Amino acid sequence: MNVREDDDTETETDRPAGNSRTLALTVCSAAIGGTFQYGYNLSIINAPTSHIQRFINDTYWERWGTGLDTSQVTLLWTVIVSAYSLGGLTGALLAGPMAVRCGRKNSLLLNNSFLFLGAVLALTSRAARSVEMIILARLLAGVNAGVSMNVQPMYFGESAPKHLRGAVAFSSAVFTAFGIFLGQVVGLTELLGTEPLWPYLLASNALPGLLQLLTLPWFPESPRYLLMDRGNKEACARALGRFRGGADFSLEMEEMLQEQADTGGATAKSQTPWDLFSNRSLHPQLRTVMAASSAMMLCGNDSIYFYASYIFLAAGIPVEKVQYVSIGTGACEFTASAVCNLLIERVGRKMLLSGGYALMAVWALVFTLALTLQGYSVPGMPYLSMACVFCYILSFGMGPAGVTGILPAEIFDQTARPAAYMVAGSLMWINLLIVGMAFPFIVSYLDAFCFIPFCCVCVAASLFVGLTLPETKGRTLAEITAAFDRRNPLKKCPVKQGAEPMKKHYQLAWIALRRLDENDDRVIALQEITIPKGMEATTVKQIITHSFGLNSANVTQTFKIRNHKGCLIPFNSSIPVNSKHMPYVLEVATIFQHVIPKPRSIAMTVINKSMRTRLQSVVRRIVRLEELFPQIKLRRHEKIYQEIELMNQQLRFLHKRMQMADSHSWMGMFIRTPMW
Repeated sequence: MNVREDDDTETETDRPAGNSRTLALTVCSAAIGGTFQYGYNLSIINAPTSHIQRFINDTYWERWGTGLDTSQVTLLWTVIVSAYSLGGLTGALLAGPMAVRCGRKNSLLLNNSFLFLGAVLALTSRAARSVEMIILARLLAGVNAGVSMNVQPMYFGESAPKHLRGAVAFSSAVFTAFGIFLGQVVGLTELLGTEPLWPYLLASNALPGLLQLLTLPWFPESPRYLLMDRGNKEACARALGRFRGGADFSLEMEEMLQEQADTGGATAKSQTPWDLFSNRSLHPQLRTVMAASSAMMLCGNDSIYFYASYIFLAAGIPVEKVQYVSIGTGACEFTASAVCNLLIERVGRKMLLSGGYALMAVWALVFTLALTLQGYSVPGMPYLSMACVFCYILSFGMGPAGVTGILPAEIFDQTARPAAYMVAGSLMWINLLIVGMAFPFIVSYLDAFCFIPFCCVCVAASLFVGLTLPETKGRTLAEITAAFDRRNPLKKCPVKQGAEPMKKHYQLAWIALRRLDENDDRVIALQEITIPKGMEATTVKQIITHSFGLNSANVTQTFKIRNHKGCLIPFNSSIPVNSKHMPYVLEVATIFQHVIPKPRSIAMTVINKSMRTRLQSVVRRIVRLEELFPQIKLRRHEKIYQEIELMNQQLRFLHKRMQMADSHSWMGMFIRTPMW
């Protein structure tokens, strides 16, 4: 048996019919006030740097009658910038409890209260001559970003269908990049980047929040939250109906009910971060999320913007034009994220994440070489450095920028997901703060070799992801958990007494594919499929066929499963467990494909003569009927006329007798018999 192994590459799944307009509008409404704010607030602080530093010095002079040294102004400016990261860390810790208590959608709506309060403080800080109000405004903006960076991917991952889960969740990165780009545009000196308008620039983040507050309440809550956390099956069905646009979601509902039963039902308590660290069976998933979240901030993508202006000036770009070229870096990341959003369901998460870090490591080495040669005045090196800036940002946007936020939603169940996002978000903001504080010292000590540490981080992240993360594209939570279990020996011997192993709820079967309907007798696309126990035969058939990108409802195809001996196996949840070396084979054939007609027992000439005689007889009858048709029609009309005349005579007789009866007056009953 020639078997082609294809464990990590999955064929395209069915695209369910239905209109996903509601899902698309929900994504736009949630993201414009969610991760868009993270990128926007991260970007708008760069343009008014000199104006705010001047405001700090002037305010201190008005209060104390003396000015500040340059180092002191830089220290206060660092506090303002770092307040955003500290607020983000606070928001990441608040995101988990908010998502559990208030729901995913309501958490995003309540999150705008931090944003509006911060916008008011930023707008009035100049009139109040208060630097503290700016610090508090940036702190509240960070809280808003921290909550949205965790809750929004959770909301998207739980609302999207399996075949669109990656693309929908990756849209968070697209809106983050769009926020960075738009913040750079709004910060131009022709718009809000001038001395009198910098408070309005810092307060402009309230407009996207107001737009979300007006639109998001019209869209459904997360279906998984409604079913698993609230136990409201009817509300979950209504939300799925709106998100799927009329497509059949019975299989998806069955999977959620099975997951709800496995996690203990609607009464199951949500886990805390301490529970995740205590449960050794979840350590592989937790290590993966922690490594990916830390690498996203330690890879140096935010630090590359530090060198952007210097590199553009060295390449000969005029000082007054640098701000316009810098917009290209934001546009570059936005373009990369948008393109990756279209590729994620084809290429897969693992390839984008591991490959993105590998490319970043390569460009970091080239960038280091270019900076070193640029110090020796080698011609062309400034242009190579400028190309490395854009390539580094492109590589980051093509994978790590978006895939990292998807992982907790895909590899953790409903009870552990909020805690996983708390851990991931906290690590992201802590590492962002560390990089922001340590990078100036790295530059001063390493000079042109300052990107070597980031290169090492990218290499380590690429290797770690490639070796530990299974592909999650198009897989259910049970299949992803089973893939992690194969890498985790602790799952075979549970630590906690009474913990039921996965095999009590699921069983695994190695199944390959044979496309007889395409006249292909090869056995291809070997996969390990997770089959929930207790499922109906039709549901099991859907799970197996969907795993190979087939439609079980196709009436022109037949599906059969055979073991290694060629014997048929029924489609049910009791399929025996097999090994990878002796897989079952799913045969796909068309209706009547194997029906072979018998050879003719009568000569074709005799059949042709008989058919010709019959056809001639039929033709003669048709001609005769056409000749007699006028006579038949005339006789039919005559018969109808006769029947009508007879009926008229009967009616006249009855009418006459009724008139005679009405002309008599009756003096009493039964004195005279009525004439009718």
